[in-house]
Amino acid sequence: MIQTIGTAKFTGADLDRFAEELNRDGICVIRSLFDRELIEEWASAFDELFRKRHNQPGGLAPREQSRYYLTLPWEAPFANTEVFANSVILGVLDRVFYQEYRMVQLGADIPVQGSTYQELHRDFRPLFSDQIVTPLYALAVNFPLVEVTAENGPFQMARGTHILPREEGLLKVAAGQIPIESFYTQLGDVMIRSPLALHRGSPNRTNKPRPMIVMGYVMHWLHTSKVDLTVPQQYYESLTEETRQLLRTHVVDKLPELKAETYINFKY
Repeated sequence: MIQTIGTAKFTGADLDRFAEELNRDGICVIRSLFDRELIEEWASAFDELFRKRHNQPGGLAPREQSRYYLTLPWEAPFANTEVFANSVILGVLDRVFYQEYRMVQLGADIPVQGSTYQELHRDFRPLFSDQIVTPLYALAVNFPLVEVTAENGPFQMARGTHILPREEGLLKVAAGQIPIESFYTQLGDVMIRSPLALHRGSPNRTNKPRPMIVMGYVMHWLHTSKVDLTVPQQYYESLTEETRQLLRTHVVDKLPELKAETYINFKY
């Protein structure tokens, strides 16, 4: 299996900076973390999977107009410890999570031609109320399988809104005090972001899908009923005990042939 590039080029100081940006802005971008060849391998497998799921009843979760969500199967090339347990990604997570955390999600967001702007939203509620600042208790790790440009639906976010009450953040965005930024990424780039920051998907105006992988990590006590990981027994047993502890998973003898997507309601 193709592996990621050497992570030694990222120093402890780099990881500290990414963690600082994540705490302050609600997002950090790690450029060229993964090899281009690895991403191309994922993209080829994804294209085949997307076509299969598109023709399968319930195989894709609708995400408004011409936008879909798809859970990736825990098999090659997607089951790769160099990706979901990448030392740089976990190094950042170790710096911002205050307790043990678990990986609970591996999927893809896919706008296609005809998609529109989503309304600004959060993926999670605050822990208690908007009047109490919520620490980073859940994070999304995203990386694209194609270059993300202005034309194919870049992820858009308002920095710093993860620590603001929702209505205050919306008012500041509407008044132009906090801009909505588009995040353009190359193959191999990785974003780590707070799902509490106000964000939206933008239109894909091209004739090709724009798959963005999402890996979800949460504090160990958070219940995540909308997403799940299902891992084959043979693969699970091949993992180290430390890696097993990272995953919140259902272990099965064999992956199901058909899977109906249920992660449809996602906006707060």
